[in-house]
Amino acid sequence: MSPDEEMLSELRKIRELLTPAPGPAAAKGLSAEFKAFLEQYKVLGLAVAFILGIYLGNLVKALVTDLVLPIVALALPAGTDINTYMVGPFGVGDFANSVLTFIVVALVIFIIVKVAKRYKIG
Repeated sequence: MSPDEEMLSELRKIRELLTPAPGPAAAKGLSAEFKAFLEQYKVLGLAVAFILGIYLGNLVKALVTDLVLPIVALALPAGTDINTYMVGPFGVGDFANSVLTFIVVALVIFIIVKVAKRYKIG
């Protein structure tokens, strides 16, 4: 095989690799289109993640309310409820509770994402 034929053969291989593959055939019928939609956008996985996210939020809120806030309450004067804590005319206890819950939720999500990246899950 001559050098020109080898080069031409290599160029043909490169052209084949660079030619885009044809897209999936268009789905026919409403049920087929709906199935294609679910598969293309991975709606089921998104729904599962959304539902798990809601319950993860509830779990972390319970963690903050039942375990973290009693520890924080030790720093407050005796008999003071963190949710009704007032600083002058301002009620800051409920806001502090929400901020603390947000920080713990963000930390838990950060740890989950970090572990998922380490094990190449998502």
